[in-house]
Amino acid sequence: MASTNKIAASPQMAAPPVAAAKCPFNYSIVDVALRVLLFATTLSSVVVMVSSKQTELVPVPGLPTVLVPVPAKFNHSPAFIYFITALSVTGLYSIIPTLATVSVVLKPTYSKGFLLVFALLDVLFVGIVASATGAAGGFAYIGLKGNSHVGWNKICGVYDKFCRYIGCSIALSSIAAILLVLLSMMSAFTLYKNIRD
Repeated sequence: MASTNKIAASPQMAAPPVAAAKCPFNYSIVDVALRVLLFATTLSSVVVMVSSKQTELVPVPGLPTVLVPVPAKFNHSPAFIYFITALSVTGLYSIIPTLATVSVVLKPTYSKGFLLVFALLDVLFVGIVASATGAAGGFAYIGLKGNSHVGWNKICGVYDKFCRYIGCSIALSSIAAILLVLLSMMSAFTLYKNIRD
């Protein structure tokens, strides 16, 4: 015979409701670190691009024995000037959200408003840095490979130091663009988490 003795569940034995676990990860520290790294990469890229100067003796067309000094500078190209301008503005922009993030950590009342504004601005600056990097990279590629269809000769065989500086600057700018993509994704995710809570 089966026992009919059943233990009644007492209110004391009921398990407490499980609360949703909060993520202990602090996004503000990562945000500040990425923005400081963004400032460092944009500043380095601008400094390397501005210091890219080289003067070489080049033969005059038609007179191969006559050599004249011809400089190569970043300000000879509108693409490089746009590059410098875009990365300078981005570097200055990276300081503002860094200070705002620190202030939000100290006084979190305005956090959702700041997150929304910075998420939008981060996306805007991704576009600006990506377009500047693409413009400078396209111009640098022509300098490296030339274009035989329109008769543009490659210049990196003559201006090797200039081309190395340009390449390093574009590589740093690509890192800055990746950092901005990470920042915009993180801002959107943090905003999403704050809205859900």
